[in-house]
Amino acid sequence: MKRKVFILSDATGDTARKVVEAGLKQFVGVEVTLVLFPQVRAAHEIEDLVEKASEEQAVLVHTIVNPEHRDLLRALAVEAGVDDVDLIGPLIAKLGSLLHVEARATPGGLYQVDDAYFRRIEAVEFAVKNDDGQHPRNLHKADIVLVGISRTSKTPLSTYLAQRGLKVANVPLVMGIEPPAELFRIDQDKVFGLSIDAEALFRIRQARLQSLGMPSDTAYGMRDHIEKEIEYARQIFDANPHWPVLGVTERAIEETAAELLGMLQQRERRRNDEG
Repeated sequence: MKRKVFILSDATGDTARKVVEAGLKQFVGVEVTLVLFPQVRAAHEIEDLVEKASEEQAVLVHTIVNPEHRDLLRALAVEAGVDDVDLIGPLIAKLGSLLHVEARATPGGLYQVDDAYFRRIEAVEFAVKNDDGQHPRNLHKADIVLVGISRTSKTPLSTYLAQRGLKVANVPLVMGIEPPAELFRIDQDKVFGLSIDAEALFRIRQARLQSLGMPSDTAYGMRDHIEKEIEYARQIFDANPHWPVLGVTERAIEETAAELLGMLQQRERRRNDEG
């Protein structure tokens, strides 16, 4: 029987969902249905959902910050014989003990409409507008500029970093077309190259062609053409040794982003030490 996981939250539930999805990646060949219940802020809603979880033999994973509702959920789950996992309660308790401060217990704290929220919105809009080499005149406005050949995760990485409040533009490297001159005029500390192995890129592009209903022998997906593109990109990276080059082969977007952000933090620490 396919198991179900009910995800309860008194906010959006995005945090809990991402944690559960990350955990499930450790289990291969297991089918699990995730059911999200956001904005759960009333006792009767909790009672109904625990009853529903009992009927469907689902596991309850929750990020309920209201302590009374959290205690109610726990008590009802025990009474109904429902397995529950509290992702936020123990963390709040531990942080409160360490910081000697009582938690506000305000749902949706992660998504409050504040200056940081508006920076994220602005950054996402910037990434969309400046995706795939559009408007090179805006490159100087970017916090980060990603450079690489097609299908090296430029767009998803740009979007992910934008959600962290960073303005990201990306520039494609295309054989026979010179990169925009603006790329070499901006602060070169902003520029990061993206590289990928030929075999991995071959598989990605073949899958892309298939999804588009295009012939597999299109130049875009041919191995020899891919190798030439990779060599072209390598030549550009070699000519600009100041650009860090991040390998994206078989890596999740989050992993590449973490490496890039780590580099930015190291640079900032060096500047502070030198200053």
